[in-house]
This record gives sequence, structure tokens and C-alpha cells, in this order.
Amino acid sequence: MSVIPFHDRDGHIWFDGAMVPWREAQVHVLTHGLHYASCVFEGERIYNGVIFKSHEHAVRLRRSAELLGFDIPYSVAEIEAAKVEVCRAAGLTNGYLRPVAWRGSEMMGVAAQKNRIHLAVACWEWPSYFSAEARMQGIDLEIARWRRPAPDTAPTESKAAGLYMICTISKHEAEQNGRQDALMLDYRGFVAEATGANFFMVKDGVVHTPIPDCFLNGITRQTIIDLARRRGLTVLERHFTLDEVQGADEVFLTGSAAEVTPVRRIGDWTFIPGAVCRAMIGDYSDLVNGRMAAVAAE
Repeated sequence: MSVIPFHDRDGHIWFDGAMVPWREAQVHVLTHGLHYASCVFEGERIYNGVIFKSHEHAVRLRRSAELLGFDIPYSVAEIEAAKVEVCRAAGLTNGYLRPVAWRGSEMMGVAAQKNRIHLAVACWEWPSYFSAEARMQGIDLEIARWRRPAPDTAPTESKAAGLYMICTISKHEAEQNGRQDALMLDYRGFVAEATGANFFMVKDGVVHTPIPDCFLNGITRQTIIDLARRRGLTVLERHFTLDEVQGADEVFLTGSAAEVTPVRRIGDWTFIPGAVCRAMIGDYSDLVNGRMAAVAAE
């Protein structure tokens, strides 16, 4: 199947306050964000013309930039308006949004105090990974050799581009081994997350998820916790090791792109996606498609 490259598409991208033809939305090769990873971004979905939790994503984008030491020169309201404008220009009612902010090319070096801060927003059609029934078959994970860093060694609360370097390495290695993704441990050896999604397991009807103290506390993660509690399920946020995962009844991942994706295998361990996975897939679909009252982000 041919893939349309992202640099060569029709349409427009919101770039520093103006709608720019897609192919002209470019940055210089000596941009600081490329060389020193001074770049933050968001991944969002639009469902039936509504950007899911747009405000929370815009707030997190600005906060991510602040953690990297720069201020995005647009307010939360202006960022939200830019996203709406992009979707309207694309005629898109269901798809994916990518706001991204970065330091420009005025100075080259580790220090770049005078570099201009840029912001762009793009959107494109990106359906759910799987249909509800296909999703219930689950995906295969391997254990990544890279670990999520300690919060005193990297700005782990930021959705920063540099923090995804080891995610790309880990996911590529998993795919080369016939798996769809990788499960990452943290610097202490506790279960952390997949390469781009948060981790949940179910044991004896109780939902367990790692404490996000060295990785991103996903907006979808927070939503699923609330949805599970609405159903009367007990949700425990705690540290746990791989040994405990081996005895889980169900395992699933959550994220804006992944939505709710069950896991059928981690290494040599197998799991059967069941009632909780199915309930979370259904409840999340109902919520994002406007069939359920909104759940506030924590």
C-alpha cells in the first residue's frame, strides 16, 4: 500500500498565526528544535467535528513548553481557535491533530535564548487503529531494553520530542521482531508504559495502572480511569513489576492515537481481552462520539 509522505500533501497548515499551503510549511535545517530537541507537541483526535478535550491538550502543550524553558506566544484560547481553523479548512470532522511548538534557527548551540518560538498545527485523516471487533484480538508487545528516565534527569512531565527517541528505537525493534509495540519499564524497574500509550492491567476485576511519576500522565489515561470508576470498578494507581503483569487477566493500552487497545501477548505471556477491555472500548467510544456525558480531566 502506497503511503502519501507528510511533506507532500494538499491542504493547509496553521503556521505562526497564518494558514500556509501544506508544502510551504517548512523550517530551516539548522532549527534548534531539530538539533537540540527543544520541541513539544500534542496528539489529538477530532470526532464528529469536535476536538476531544481540546482545552486540556492546549493547556498541556503550553505547560510542556514551560518545562523546556520557553513560552509559546499564543494563549490556550488562541491555540484552540487555531485547531478549529485547521479542521475547518481541511473539511475534516474525524481525524488526527498535531500541534507542535519549537525553538527556531536564530542561534545555533546548546544555548538559544533569543530564538523565536514557533507554533504550527496540522490535521489529517487517521481512522481508529482497529474496528471494535478487530481490536479485541489484541496486540503483541515485547519488553523494551530502554527505560523511562528518572524525573530528576529529564523533564518527564513534558510531552517533549526528545523523550520519544528511546520510544522510536524500542518500537522499531519490536516491529522488527514481529510485535506491534514495546512495554517500557522505568528507571527503577517498575512497569511504565508502551512507546506511545499508557498501560493498564486487570486482576480479579480490579484495574491497575502505573503511577505516572516519570512518564506522561495521558489525557486518555485520566479519562479511562474516570470511566472505569463510573462503572464501579476499583482503579489502583501504583507501582508494580513485570512479575505481577504475568498473572493479569486482561491488559490494555490507552492514548489519543491508540484509543483503547487490548494486549494479547507480552513476551511469552498471553492474555485474553475480556469484559473490562470491551467495556472501556465501548464507553470511550460513546464518550468521544457524544453519546455519554463528558468526563473531566483530572
